[in-house]
Amino acid sequence: MTEVRPTGSTGRRGRLLALTALAAAAGGAAWALRDLPAAFGGRPDGEREERIRRSPQYRDGVFHNAPSELARASTPGAETVRRMLFDREGRTPALPVPTVRPQHGERPAEGVEVVWYGHASVLVEIEGSRVLLDPIWSDRCSPSAHVGPKRLHPVPAALSELPPVDAVLISHDHYDHLDMATVKRLVTLQSAPFLVPLGIGSHLRRWGVPEHRIIELDWDETCTLGSLTLTLTSAHHFSGRGTTRNTTLWGSWVIAGPNRKVYYTGDSGYFEGYARIGEQHGPFDAALVQIGAYDEAWADIHMTPEDAVRAHRELQAGLLVPVHWCTFNLGLHPWAEPIERLLVEAKAQAVPLVVPRPGERVDVDQPQELDGWWETVA
Repeated sequence: MTEVRPTGSTGRRGRLLALTALAAAAGGAAWALRDLPAAFGGRPDGEREERIRRSPQYRDGVFHNAPSELARASTPGAETVRRMLFDREGRTPALPVPTVRPQHGERPAEGVEVVWYGHASVLVEIEGSRVLLDPIWSDRCSPSAHVGPKRLHPVPAALSELPPVDAVLISHDHYDHLDMATVKRLVTLQSAPFLVPLGIGSHLRRWGVPEHRIIELDWDETCTLGSLTLTLTSAHHFSGRGTTRNTTLWGSWVIAGPNRKVYYTGDSGYFEGYARIGEQHGPFDAALVQIGAYDEAWADIHMTPEDAVRAHRELQAGLLVPVHWCTFNLGLHPWAEPIERLLVEAKAQAVPLVVPRPGERVDVDQPQELDGWWETVA
């Protein structure tokens, strides 16, 4: 039998095909990552940079947490990396998460009502005003639309279905709280200003938010919009979207109407700030409290459910509405563990609690009873 060997032209053709495939793959990767530079955001300059330098929270080129004797030390290490990569059982729900299509009236509630869309995205209606918190409508909380933690349930309503809001509040610039695609859509769909901690305005400017719609605040600074009084308060966390860290500030929010108040923790470890905020701004009708994505490896920046109940009491808050759970797999604990531990501690401390489905409206004065909906999908 005569052996047939590839001719020179055939070999060249094969190499050409391989190079073409490699170029196509590279082009596809470049296309998938095309939004990365913009998603990383911007850097402050000029007068804005000078204002940042004057902040009591800023020194040595970065923002810092307030000194704390209560914040627990983190214990990151190789074991944490191993758990993140390999201990994945139970970290997502076994069945689809039930959602509710939210109902919005023509006018905001005259009392206090909230709609939780999942993770930390919440619409607060308070005495005739509407405030949108940390909106993320993208499928992934990531600088890329193709890589990163993916949503575990659909958004209960399209962004275009939101009613007009009076303010959009951002707690910090991490991707699960500040989403470029959502911000760009809100620029065209809404006319409300964005209230953000110092430095985050530079991200918004890069994404096309008009200057007159950007209000940057330091801790304990207040903005009045009509009957709303909005105050940025402290948190024990950090910031960063690319390779830099802590070049923008983080915080929590006090949302006050003429007579009613709501507090939002943002992301934070447990610290002395909650007692101070409760003394200065409380009592609150409700507190939206972060309960998920905790671990000993980052104990200083995320609260456990038990921390959340303790903070809620020190805030002098009424109804506890848990947020920062359910929607993205960002922690090392089982999916339903945050709410299960919260229930035990809230009962032990006699703290009133509501656990809405994503999209379900809560009337703070008449909250629905606990029905254990998460138990059917965990």
